[in-house]
Parts: sequence; structure tokens; C-alpha cells
Amino acid sequence: MPSSHSVGLRPKKGWARRNYRYVCHSLLPTMVQRKEPAHFDFETDFYRPIPAGQMEVVWIGHASFFIRTATHNILIDPVWDGWIGPIKRRQDPGIPIDLLPHIDVILISHAHFDHLSMKTLRKICCGQETILVPEGVSSVLKGIPHASLCEMSEWQEVSLDGGDLQITFTPCHHWGARYITDHEKGFGGFLIDSAGHTLYHSGDTAYFDGFAEIGARSQIDTALLPIGAYDTPSGRETHMNPEEALLAYHDLSARQMIPMHFGTFPISMEAADEPLMRLREAVASSTTLSENAVLTPRVGERVMVK
Repeated sequence: MPSSHSVGLRPKKGWARRNYRYVCHSLLPTMVQRKEPAHFDFETDFYRPIPAGQMEVVWIGHASFFIRTATHNILIDPVWDGWIGPIKRRQDPGIPIDLLPHIDVILISHAHFDHLSMKTLRKICCGQETILVPEGVSSVLKGIPHASLCEMSEWQEVSLDGGDLQITFTPCHHWGARYITDHEKGFGGFLIDSAGHTLYHSGDTAYFDGFAEIGARSQIDTALLPIGAYDTPSGRETHMNPEEALLAYHDLSARQMIPMHFGTFPISMEAADEPLMRLREAVASSTTLSENAVLTPRVGERVMVK
């Protein structure tokens, strides 16, 4: 069902000129550029044990993450596609898809093509996965094999494997239509709690006052927050910029933050390296951030959070 946090679809004044600039300065140049390699460091000890209470986080690119706990392998918004329509991927995925281990749980934040890839899911899913999606999104996954498929509403909790893994679906400020006339698909983020470590993936979102509520409901250790795609061709405020992401991080009272949703797909007009540069400048000028509060791993780099 549509959320009270839904962003309207009406573009702002000047959208035609902004779209012309986007096509000329972002979309077309990327089409002829060679993709950058990922920092893939899984050649050895791929299946090393994960201690209880810790998580291994690997940024695949954009909003896609591979999460390993002591008991589960989790994918969030898995997209390995080289192209999304006319939009070319700038950087290879962080892990070659054929080197993924068995996946236990797949979380999909919403039905946009850069977050829900049917092509990727057909390659990954073997019929043994638990897939969690927002309300109205299960219809998109027709033909995808799975062990179970659950639609989640805001603040719904799902407990897996006797409580070893608890997942809560959280609100965000975005929209969920897969096609422009589709108004019945939900959207949101996820709180993932395993053995006392809580990881939060916000999904796509603009800054909103709901971050404070999310932080008040859960003690968040690691927050995965978007910092890119803020200079949209439509002019709509649908994503956070780096400074807003830091505000969200403070609202959440999270212990540490990992940025995402930048540099992979040219869906906005800012330069590919601008979001990370702005984030680092904001962190350097802050007087309230503790050391190592903001981690900035490369695509494919393994990060152990605890």
C-alpha cells in the first residue's frame, strides 16, 4: 500500500532542461567509458568463519550488499546487471556472481530496476532462499524459485531459524513504483539483527524525520546510508546528499556508517566521485564524529563490523 512517506511523481519546473543536461553530461558519456574493476579480495579464504556478534559487509555497488553472519549469507538489493535500460554500470560488481556462496536470505527494499533485478535473481535463486519484499512487490517475482516469499509492511518483524536472525522492515521517504502508473508497491529499509549486532540498510530515501524513530526503536551498530543521486533530472528530492546522510546517521544514533548509492549507475547529474568527496570533507570538518565513525570501503572490499 502507498506510504505516508511517499515522494510525489510530479517533476519540478525546469525538468526538460535538466533532463537534456543529464543525457548529455551523465548518461551518454558513461555509455562509451570502460567499466572500472572492483576491489575484489575474495580469492583466498572465501568461507572463513564469522565470529558470533559480528558481520562481514561487502559493498557490491549502488545499494547492493553481501552480508555474512555466523549463521547466514544475506543479499540486499542484489543487482549484478551491466546495464539498466540505457544506463551503463560504471564499475564491476564487488563479487563475481558465480563466486557467491549459497544465499539464505534476500532482502529487496523496493521494485525500482536499480534495486530489483529479475536477471540477477534468476542467476542467484535456486529455490532454497527466503525472500523478503515490501507489500505489493511479490507479484514482480513471478517465476523466481524460492523457499519462502514474504511481503512486509512498515515495522513488521520476521524471525528466522529460531530467532538467530531477526529482520524488521522500516519506513523511508521515497516511492516504490516499478512503472510510472504503478502506485501499489511498497518501499522501505531493513534492520538486520544477528547475535546482538544490528545493521540498518535504509533503502532508497530522501532525508526525513523518520530516522529518529528508527533509531529510537533499535540500537543500531552499523548504518548503510545513501549519499548519491541527489541532483536528479526531475528536480525531485528523492535521495540524500552526503551532508543529509550524516544528519540521518546522527538521528539514528548509529555507532558507525557506511555510505552507498553512489558511483555505480549514472542516474543523476553529479559527478561520480562528488558524493564521496563531499562526505569526506563533511567528516573532516565535523567536531562531533568519533574516529572511524564513517567507513568508506571500496566496491568488493570486505569489512568486518562488530
